[in-house]
Amino acid sequence: MAKQLFNSSEKSNFILNLTEEKYSNLASFGLLTACFTTSIATAIPVISGEQIYAISSAGLAVSGVICMIIAMIGGIKKYIDKKSLVPVCVFGFMLVWGIISLINSYDKGISFYGYTGRGEGLLAIIFYFCFFISAASIRRDKTFTTLIYGIIGTGLFNSVFGLIQVFTGKISAYRMVSMEIQINAASGLVQSPLFLAMLLTLSLTAALIGFIFTEKKLVRIFCIISACIFAFTMIFTYSLIGICGAVFSIVSAVVAVFIMRASKIKLLSVLSVILPAGMAIVLVQAGFIGNINQYRLYDGRILWFADSYYRISASGNFNSDVVDIDSTSDVYYYLNRKTMNIVSAHALTGTGPEQLVFPQLYTFGTSGEEGELSDIIVDNKGTFDKVYNEYLYTAATRGIPSAAALVLVLLAVLFTGWKNFKSGRKWQTLCMFMLTFAGVLIFFIGCSNITFSSVFWAVAGCCCAKNESKSE
Repeated sequence: MAKQLFNSSEKSNFILNLTEEKYSNLASFGLLTACFTTSIATAIPVISGEQIYAISSAGLAVSGVICMIIAMIGGIKKYIDKKSLVPVCVFGFMLVWGIISLINSYDKGISFYGYTGRGEGLLAIIFYFCFFISAASIRRDKTFTTLIYGIIGTGLFNSVFGLIQVFTGKISAYRMVSMEIQINAASGLVQSPLFLAMLLTLSLTAALIGFIFTEKKLVRIFCIISACIFAFTMIFTYSLIGICGAVFSIVSAVVAVFIMRASKIKLLSVLSVILPAGMAIVLVQAGFIGNINQYRLYDGRILWFADSYYRISASGNFNSDVVDIDSTSDVYYYLNRKTMNIVSAHALTGTGPEQLVFPQLYTFGTSGEEGELSDIIVDNKGTFDKVYNEYLYTAATRGIPSAAALVLVLLAVLFTGWKNFKSGRKWQTLCMFMLTFAGVLIFFIGCSNITFSSVFWAVAGCCCAKNESKSE
């Protein structure tokens, strides 16, 4: 008999009557929205060519609200395992400290909603928390598997747009990385080639592990074809993250085969990364892409000129007198060093979410004190709004306590995820652990963004979730 509160109807008491299986199905839907809604929303400004970036944030809000409801239900039904309480509580602390950072920030509106074109203010972090809790509440292989396929699916969705950008140079803000250099970089629907490389690292790793362990022939074919597409597209992000991501996926596949004692013939799956990546480099070397005939990394020009300065006016242009924009190591070293100075000056609460550029501003320029913020920012040469090290970026914008909490959350998730794998030895659990580990490493050379982080925090939640169902 269905449970009821007082004289209310069964329909109004659906939470009381929601079984664990039905909750898992509901969570599956929520986690799939986390994978897709931001990319789908971003397709509108990308295709139209209009800079209406608020639509991307609206896509995040849709999945965020859905998972907020699911997370509340999971809490009421007490589906969160005790082992997950530590990362959940530490994440909660990180959120609370973010509020303190917001109160002490330069601009509270930007701190809450995020800078236009980024959208990663405190509200986005709240949504990530909801993705994390929703995922940490699930207990079934089927939900894990659904999320894995969702990660592969969103990688394909973005890769299709990425390949159009590569071969046509259209619907892209990254056709040029200077006034003379045309590279037709792939950014998909993730706002930046570097962000696309971060997302495809997860998608490629998921596709390889899915191919190795899935028994259904059609699914294996889907996974291996997807892996080829991801590896090919990642090369056209012209980024250190893309190269490292491809290497990580290969290492993950090899490790998974040996840990799970799978057939060694499955190691041939790594060719789906090596061969397409090699083919992409050959196309560039042959002069078929853009106006270049030598493959190289363009991290500096992409992250600074093409993205931050030109696309969304979130920074000044680079200063060639102090940084070699064509040296990836020099660019990252400069960003890290300057950000560490900002951390030392704002150690406790940071500059405020999304406000790394604010303490760097030194002139009102031609815009004057009453000018538009974006106009003032671009007049300040040598400034930047992102450092491609999420741990350092968190310390600078939300304070050292937030950065410490982020590290503690990730370590707790990995520790719990490894214990969960050892107790059940299921490929889905191993996949979630490897994807989380990938994100932890990527954050050393990448930064959080609304598309990648939505997927990552869903994966991290699954990593520490207690999978109690029989292997499927």
